[in-house]
Amino acid sequence: MTTQLPVAAAARVRRAAWREIRSDRALFSTAMVTTMLAAGAGLLMPLLLGRIVDAVSNTPGRAVIAAVDRLAVAILVVTVAQMVLLRYAQLLCYRFGERAAARIRERFLDRTLALPGALVEHAATGDLITRGTADVNAVALMLRSMAPQIFLATIQLVFLMAAVLLLDPMLGAFGLGALVIAVFALRSYLRRAEAAYLRQATAAGDVNEVVTTTAQGARTVEAFGMARLRIRAADAAIAESRQARLSTLRLRTRLFPVVEIACALPVVGVLLLGGWLHRNDMIALGTVVAATLYLQRLIDPLNLFMMWLDQIQSAMAAFARIEGIGAARTTRADLGPSATAEPADDRIVCADVHFAYGNSRVLHGIDLDIRPGERLAIVGPSGAGKSTLGRLLAGIEAPDRGAITVGGVPIAKLAPDRLRRQVILITQEHHVFNDTLRENLRLAAPTVTDAELTTALAAVGASWATELPDGPDTLLDGQHRLDNAQAQQLSLARVLLADPHTLILDEATAMLDPTTARDTERSLAAILSGRTVIAIAHRLQTAHDADRIAVMEDGRIIELGTHTELLARRGSYASLWRAWHG
Repeated sequence: MTTQLPVAAAARVRRAAWREIRSDRALFSTAMVTTMLAAGAGLLMPLLLGRIVDAVSNTPGRAVIAAVDRLAVAILVVTVAQMVLLRYAQLLCYRFGERAAARIRERFLDRTLALPGALVEHAATGDLITRGTADVNAVALMLRSMAPQIFLATIQLVFLMAAVLLLDPMLGAFGLGALVIAVFALRSYLRRAEAAYLRQATAAGDVNEVVTTTAQGARTVEAFGMARLRIRAADAAIAESRQARLSTLRLRTRLFPVVEIACALPVVGVLLLGGWLHRNDMIALGTVVAATLYLQRLIDPLNLFMMWLDQIQSAMAAFARIEGIGAARTTRADLGPSATAEPADDRIVCADVHFAYGNSRVLHGIDLDIRPGERLAIVGPSGAGKSTLGRLLAGIEAPDRGAITVGGVPIAKLAPDRLRRQVILITQEHHVFNDTLRENLRLAAPTVTDAELTTALAAVGASWATELPDGPDTLLDGQHRLDNAQAQQLSLARVLLADPHTLILDEATAMLDPTTARDTERSLAAILSGRTVIAIAHRLQTAHDADRIAVMEDGRIIELGTHTELLARRGSYASLWRAWHG
């Protein structure tokens, strides 16, 4: 069952934006002031051009040449000043954007790692990948490239509108009044845009999900002849993505022509009205020229908005999806005051534990007391609920009813870092990072020495590690690819280095041959002496070596005792043992 990761509400996104500004307020303030100065310098040029027109119209004789020369020099100075200020403002804005993008990336990674394992597993793989790659890149692009230009365009718009109103209130009001059409069109667009762009981003994640899962399971798809099913799933996801993109395209095609017309009307209107006023000696010609130039200049920032509008909406939708990870239920956020509680010991107790996947009940009334240092094997037929119980004991899933405690503290109330020091679940699933053998192992214990790494590898029978071309500095999954058995041994070595109080093994040696698997399990038992080891046994030889054995059927523990005791009872375990031995 796939869980849809949440999308942050608009209020949360606004708070996140203000948080980024506050994190670098000095740089942001300097960039804002510099941008305002650059925009202010740009306002002087139309005014000076208007003065030139008035000088040519009203100044007699040779004096006009001197007046025009002075104004031309002033225009040159203003132009150079604006270029310098604008360049510096863009540099500051770019720096702010890069810093903010870095913080967003780091926060996304921290939040993702803080999510409960169950939530990550149940979430669509493509959705999480898309949020961490395409969405983060979209926000980074907005902060790095779009935000500086949009900020400058906003300042220019405000200053230009103020300038035209101050120059001549009547002309300014007449010209800006025509822009009301653009305002209404933009408001109509924005009301629909948020939902449309969120749909587009979600659809992109669905496409990524289908492609990723199909690629990961390519062998399974081929073996079971599922190619047509996966193609249909991909076609459906792509069709939805296409429809989502068409809906945003329709919004833009309705908006852009209206804005283009609304930008042209003020210039035409002011020229006509200004010409009539000047002919009736009600306004200077230079004022008409300056007002027209100011209104003409409004087109540039408005065009910039239109050019970036699609990316802005996409980036805002991406930011909402990124912040949605913070809105997801994190283990730490749900802990409450007991998060700092320390278990009294390593005893694990299950009391009337029930659990279901959706509407399918899996565990029914599990009662189990696991003593510190005990080796417990959980056996039973396929579908009995063994792996599910292991996930609950590891704190990955939480019981629907009942409780699981470690040293008297509910396992769901342990902070993630404390929980992982207490209990680790290892399955046949493993991952080799594209890094050296040393760094792959140090993920579990960053401070361990090479001697400790060698000891851990030897304990799990990883003799191949001594034959690597560059020893522990060999790059895995790149220069040297590990097979499944070697990767599983690497995973087991990580667990030894992590040194948890309780280790849960669920088919952790399934990729190894039976002899190597048994030797590895015995080596683990010797090294983890005094630690609690819970083995979900799919090979009954593992159960034979355990201190106690719990037999599960249909989500219930039906037998509990030692190997000898259970054989003497001639129940389910005895039947399994006889069947296994033939």
